[in-house]
Amino acid sequence: MEIQEGTFKVILVTTGRKSGKEHSVDIRVVFHNGKFYFSRRNPNSDWLKNALNNPNVKIEYQGKIILGTASLVNDEELCKKISQMKYADKRSEETRIVLQVNPCE
Repeated sequence: MEIQEGTFKVILVTTGRKSGKEHSVDIRVVFHNGKFYFSRRNPNSDWLKNALNNPNVKIEYQGKIILGTASLVNDEELCKKISQMKYADKRSEETRIVLQVNPCE
C-alpha cells in the first residue's frame, strides 16, 4: 500500500500495560519518510505509556492493518518538523513528545 506523506487519522492499537488487552484510539498521525509519528504535549496518555511498555503496535488505515515497532524520538529537530507538519497554528511551536512507529516489512 502506497501512503502519501502528510497528516491524517488512523486507529492506533496498543497492548495495555496492565490489562494485556488491546486498546484502540482514533488519532491524528504524521506520515514522513516512511514512518508514522504520533505526538503529545504531555506524557500522560495511555496509548503513549502502552506503546513505550510494549512497542509492538498496529495501525489501522484505510481498512488495512500495518504492524510496527514504536520508539521515542530524541531528535529535537525531527520533533519540531513533526509538530509543524501536524499543526498549521501556534501549536506547531509547542514542545511535544513524539513517538515514531517503524512499519514492519
